[in-house]
Amino acid sequence: MMRTAKIDRKTRETDISLRLCLDGTGKTSLATGVGFFDHMLDALSRFAQLDLTLRCDGDLQVDAHHTVEDVGICLGRAIREALGDRAGIRRVGSAYMPMDEALAFAAIDVSGRPYLAWDAAFTAPMCGAMDTQLAEEFFRAVAVNAGLTVHMRLMAGRNDHHRMEALFKAFGLALRDAMRLDATIEGVLSTKGTLD
Repeated sequence: MMRTAKIDRKTRETDISLRLCLDGTGKTSLATGVGFFDHMLDALSRFAQLDLTLRCDGDLQVDAHHTVEDVGICLGRAIREALGDRAGIRRVGSAYMPMDEALAFAAIDVSGRPYLAWDAAFTAPMCGAMDTQLAEEFFRAVAVNAGLTVHMRLMAGRNDHHRMEALFKAFGLALRDAMRLDATIEGVLSTKGTLD
């Protein structure tokens, strides 16, 4: 069975429709109105090998904050729904991602205990139309709503486009590993017998 989820969320700030398949090939159809953010979501999806269809109509006349954070909320909820009871998954994944001069690291535990440890700073305030500070808000929203423990670290780099993209790709690689099904795992991989 394919692990899929559909999330629709409408507020006074954003109107989001999201379709997710964890057992995909990295296919995307993305329209958030923030081109650089679409580029990052495409990178994440391709490296996680998940299929993502996303439309977001947000209050971009204000700025991109609500769009980026609310997409993170919806993606996190979709990941949680698609994983179901999380039986048979590897649960933990980590990855280093080099991108030219940049190097990023991500580690994920599908623990049911939301947490984001973030160690990344950018020199430029913007990448395209996306405030660089919004990367942390996005990953926090994903972690909280998916029930993930996430550690992310930016280790090297000068170009903020490369540095940001390395972080998104590292997260995708780590997520791919953590959500991978393993036939040798019976039930959930937990000494407690549950991932909550």
